[in-house]
Amino acid sequence: MFLIFDTETTGFPKDWNAPITDLDNWPRVVQLAWQIHDEEGALVEVQDHIIYPDGFDIPFNATKVHGISTERAKNEGKPLEEVLALFEESLSKCDYLIGHNVNFDLNVTGCEYYRVKGENPLEAKLSIDSCTETTAELCQLSGGRGGRYKLPKLEELHKHLFDEGFDEAHNAAFDVEATARVFLELIRLEVITPESIGKDSAFISRFKEANPQRIEAIGLAVDDAKKKRAEGLGKAKADITNASKAQSLHAADVEFAHLHNHTQFSILQATTVINDLVNAALDNGHAGVAITDLGNMMGAFHFNRAIMSVPGNREAYEHNAQVKAGEIDEPLKEYPFVGVIGCEFFICEDRLDRTKKDDGYQIVILAKNKNGYHNLAKLSSEGMLNGYYYVPRIDKGFLLEHKEDLIVLSGGLRGEIQHLYLNVGESQAREALEWWKDQFDDDFYLELNRHGLEEENHVNAQLLKYAQEYGIKYVAANNTFYLTQENAEAHDILLCVKEGAQKSTPIGRGRGFRYGFPNQEFYFKTKEEMVELFADLPEALHTTKEILDKVELYPLERNVLLPAFEIPEAFQDPQDKIDGGQRGENAFLRHLTFE
Repeated sequence: MFLIFDTETTGFPKDWNAPITDLDNWPRVVQLAWQIHDEEGALVEVQDHIIYPDGFDIPFNATKVHGISTERAKNEGKPLEEVLALFEESLSKCDYLIGHNVNFDLNVTGCEYYRVKGENPLEAKLSIDSCTETTAELCQLSGGRGGRYKLPKLEELHKHLFDEGFDEAHNAAFDVEATARVFLELIRLEVITPESIGKDSAFISRFKEANPQRIEAIGLAVDDAKKKRAEGLGKAKADITNASKAQSLHAADVEFAHLHNHTQFSILQATTVINDLVNAALDNGHAGVAITDLGNMMGAFHFNRAIMSVPGNREAYEHNAQVKAGEIDEPLKEYPFVGVIGCEFFICEDRLDRTKKDDGYQIVILAKNKNGYHNLAKLSSEGMLNGYYYVPRIDKGFLLEHKEDLIVLSGGLRGEIQHLYLNVGESQAREALEWWKDQFDDDFYLELNRHGLEEENHVNAQLLKYAQEYGIKYVAANNTFYLTQENAEAHDILLCVKEGAQKSTPIGRGRGFRYGFPNQEFYFKTKEEMVELFADLPEALHTTKEILDKVELYPLERNVLLPAFEIPEAFQDPQDKIDGGQRGENAFLRHLTFE
């Protein structure tokens, strides 16, 4: 007999090639559903079980997919041991395990068996996948690798075979129903041949005799499933705190700075020109601005030169240098406009490990002073020279060796805390937060972004809870990649160049789609726009000024250092000894050149 099954999980594995005995790598199963059909296709058994989340949470992004929240699973779920025992009992009746993209389901279910009993009974069964090159050829969908047809999704294969979709995709029970219907129809059409599954010609004759017409769905309770999905999503979203009524806050009363900005030096990922960034911040009355390009500091010198050219900044720097040296007894001057050099680093588990792709998490790190800048330079150089594997990477161990005079922001949705909370679990996110807090103390800040994304709203609510619980300050940001909203189209074209994709290709995940931003909100917003966005959290705006107050300005530009050398007396200019000029050297160089 045939056992067709499907799972819903807490997410995806970190390493798809890891063995299923690596229990920390594979996600947890939250729903396990299956059907048993006999060799003539007749339905023998249907089971569908939600699993109680014992020792783990179901993250928000997973709930968005399948509608099973942690609360719903706790109310409706059965113990894992009980569900696995039921599945194993059904498994004992069958010779084949069938699924669409079945290897993933085999791995996550097998991993659960290892967690419970230390062995995997699925290994003894033959598996059949309905997602293969054969079904790709059947559907003939463009977008595959090397010019081939792409492997069809279950919805696409179902649509091809039956000229209709199916309800409640990403509900394991309905996915099983669709997979069973697809699998049986593929047998009836002899797309799956008897020989490929170890059967003889008599098998297909009996099957066709029993199923002369197109295979029909068994008909599950769609309305009830939709209701439960809506309830699950509602519970997941219930924790999102709505912004409180906007306080009376005016932009003129707020000292604010954008501290998470990418420029054209985030190669093929941002369009902002450094001088335009600085001028936009100055013209809009910002207290300062930061540069945080992805994995590199190639724009640092250009940015520093623009900052030191702001009227009053160099004078304040020279005055403060004299005060610190004890040359004058006067108070320090405040900088008219503060420029912060930073970098958004890719922080992975092991920067030297190239056995698997690990881009790590994206964390924003800012320099307080020139020593902090030197540490940033060391981190960036290490990422480029030794950690580069798809992206320039560093790891936490190397960061701790060079953490002096650095400020850390938790980053955007690809930051460690945010990613873990949305995609893995709250306990893992909390553990990560505690590490950053322990290592950087008051120089660690939680970054809040509001680009109009549902994930941001959800994670921001949790970050605010963490802020209150751990006494961590939070900061308003906008994670900019282009200067004005009108530049969003040009930025999207740049991403197409980077990815080698056509602009007409729809944005999304998977084959047939291309990378792109979810909306056009990733621009350098004015202070008025940021005040409106964070009117309910004025402290998030004020915290940007607190960070600026920790920063010292320092020039990176200096005269070219050349060795002193003697020149013939005929070319010497007495004025050079008076003002340190280079008239004589230039005259001699000109002579040598023409000679």
